[in-house]
Amino acid sequence: MPDRSASRGGALARAKGKDRGPLREFLAFKLGGEIYAIEIHRIGAILKVPPITPVPRAPEGVMGIISVRGKVVAVIDLRVKLQLPRLALSRQSRILFVPVDDGETVGLFVEEVLQVYRLSTDEIEPPGNALGSDAGEHVIGLGRQQGALIVLMDLTSILKRREAS
Repeated sequence: MPDRSASRGGALARAKGKDRGPLREFLAFKLGGEIYAIEIHRIGAILKVPPITPVPRAPEGVMGIISVRGKVVAVIDLRVKLQLPRLALSRQSRILFVPVDDGETVGLFVEEVLQVYRLSTDEIEPPGNALGSDAGEHVIGLGRQQGALIVLMDLTSILKRREAS
């Protein structure tokens, strides 16, 4: 009779990532029908989309502002930053709250939040030149897990471009 405790222990070790090496956690979301992700430690909160107030002459990509817990927060449409087509709001749309270095918080509009992926270094590939220079500057790598290709975003690059706008 096979030793089932050994197989359970192996599954438990794999689940904890012991044989995969150090893991990084990414929050996955949809943009333009594709899966993107940001390191989870950068996300302060995930909210359903409240009413967004447009701001006249706001930089491209800024959807407007919202008020949350007494704070006014600019909302950036990540699809516009990545030159993807704009889509209407849906029930699955969310805003990711991201604290910025200067103490400010920025909202990032996404189509749908999916799940948290835990990726080892071996599961992250460099982005290469295939993405093109404009999109490539916002990408730190490509993750593969359970057959899914996940574009791993460089949040610092995205937020720097916001300040330059």
